[in-house]
Amino acid sequence: MSLYDDTVLVLKGYEDQEELRQAYLEHLETHPDGLWKACADGHITASALVLDPERGRVLLTLHRKLRMWLQMGGHCEPGDATLAAAALREATEESGIAGLSLLPGGPVRLDRHPIPPPCHRHLDVQYAVVAPPGAVQEISDESLDLRWFAYDEVADVADESVVRLLEAARARL
Repeated sequence: MSLYDDTVLVLKGYEDQEELRQAYLEHLETHPDGLWKACADGHITASALVLDPERGRVLLTLHRKLRMWLQMGGHCEPGDATLAAAALREATEESGIAGLSLLPGGPVRLDRHPIPPPCHRHLDVQYAVVAPPGAVQEISDESLDLRWFAYDEVADVADESVVRLLEAARARL
């Protein structure tokens, strides 16, 4: 199965945010290249919020280009077998933490947002991952900083999309 086919199946199986889910599916139907950064009309991205439920905290990255505290995530790559694998790869690369595990049940949320050129628009499929006990993060080239925040601190540092993602991920736990 191709990444495109997997993404369509994931979106068809996602049971929340009906209007946005349908917009993502229509985007893919209209744009066979809608998974790739080269799609000028926007593209699907995969992200994951890194959780440490035992300590009640999340790991956020201070994004180098956007200068915002965000979850880990980014563009799909040709080697990604599934959308979930893309989210897990991005979370692992950007957090430096080996042994992350996806929360079961597929995506936690969808979030469509504008991005500065050349990308213009991301149609983000958001997952959540759990860090193993004793996980130590390591900053990547894509981050200015990488920091753990208590659940109740997230609203003070991140925008509403990250707050909503955290709420959905905690509900899934």
